[in-house]
Amino acid sequence: MAEYDYDLFTIGAGSGGVRASRVSASHGARVAVAEEHRVGGTCVIRGCVPKKLLVYGAHFAEDLKDAQRFGWDVPDNCNFSWSTLRDNVFEEVDRINGVYRETLTNHGAEIFDERAEVVGPHEIRLASGRTVTAKTILIATGATPHVPDCPGHELGITSNEAFHLDDVPGRILIAGAGYIANEFAGIFNELGSKVTLINRSDVILRQYDHQIRDRLLQISMMKGIDYKFHAEFKGIEKTSAGCLKVSVSNHEDIEVDCVMFATGRVPLTKGLGLEHAGVKLDDKGAVIVDQWSKTNVDSIYAVGDVTNRMQLTPVAIREGQAFADTMFGDNPHQVDYENVPSAVFSHPPMAGVGMTESQAKETLGSVKIYTSDFRAMKNVLANRNERGLYKMICNGETGQIVGLHMIGPEAPEILQAAAIAVKAGLTKQAFDDTVALHPSMAEELVLMK
Repeated sequence: MAEYDYDLFTIGAGSGGVRASRVSASHGARVAVAEEHRVGGTCVIRGCVPKKLLVYGAHFAEDLKDAQRFGWDVPDNCNFSWSTLRDNVFEEVDRINGVYRETLTNHGAEIFDERAEVVGPHEIRLASGRTVTAKTILIATGATPHVPDCPGHELGITSNEAFHLDDVPGRILIAGAGYIANEFAGIFNELGSKVTLINRSDVILRQYDHQIRDRLLQISMMKGIDYKFHAEFKGIEKTSAGCLKVSVSNHEDIEVDCVMFATGRVPLTKGLGLEHAGVKLDDKGAVIVDQWSKTNVDSIYAVGDVTNRMQLTPVAIREGQAFADTMFGDNPHQVDYENVPSAVFSHPPMAGVGMTESQAKETLGSVKIYTSDFRAMKNVLANRNERGLYKMICNGETGQIVGLHMIGPEAPEILQAAAIAVKAGLTKQAFDDTVALHPSMAEELVLMK
């Protein structure tokens, strides 16, 4: 008789948890997964995937206008149905949710559709009251939106609820200046909302290169998004007319129809019972792990946004894969966090990999910067005065590319391939030696001066 009910019990069926569980099961482990919401986690259910579909939907607002310059007889005022877009997005989310469930069960993993808590180094208690045991426990509960503690905060929504709105708000205030804030600002602005974005500092997307984020700010303001900086919440109250009056520091009160908090995400560890097993958390509530994703308790591991590492879906997937291969696949390996590409699906989108200019100067001292500031061919014919910017940062001594950053149409699609060159340690000369693919936006990568 087995000493434990399972070899692996995973709490949380998001990207990292699903990958770890599926691969562990394929290696022959007896695996169970508990998920209190829906299999797929934040990215699939209420994050990257539905958000990107909304981005596609919103972009048609510009595409339909541009189509007139390309000879199409498109009326100036096209009808838009938010409910159609929203419901079709839900339908796609349901489909992917089904695929994730099927993938787990087809590999022999057992799914518990309920909350699970840790009650010991090898014990898990399910919401139904059942207690099970596992040789190894994996925490993969992800993160949840942070909501500021100000009077009336309950009147606001987060990105979780944004997908379920009954209609596009006429006026929306978005708090924050990171990925989620700028992405939803672009979405709602394109769909016709009057968008106000507030931030407690005067910097957006702090982790990106300053020239790229400044270009997004310039374009976003030109598109009509109103930025208010050095603004912190003082309170939100509902008016007699049913609107929301928002009080912020250093600015006059703002009256809107919807307030959305996009002020970061916090690791989802509250109420998991990790203290019963002695698992250590950092000051932000994240699970502290080593390079093997192991906590200070030998039998408990953690991957994804619940840890004190990178909050990116592909990173969580890599961590889940490495965990499963190491624990059950006789193939120990670790995740390499150097030169991880990322993107902001704003309007237009941004993407970057490697060091920013300021990071390179602090780290290397001698750097060379190459840029291409251009207007995409499509924007030229559309009479759209919106310029792209590509930026390459190189080691001044060796010519090795240490950073690549861009903003413009399809920037994330272009950067994914270019990131391989940065990861491989190629030089500017390798780009110079490559013949341009003309006419394309990507050719600017090999023409930078």
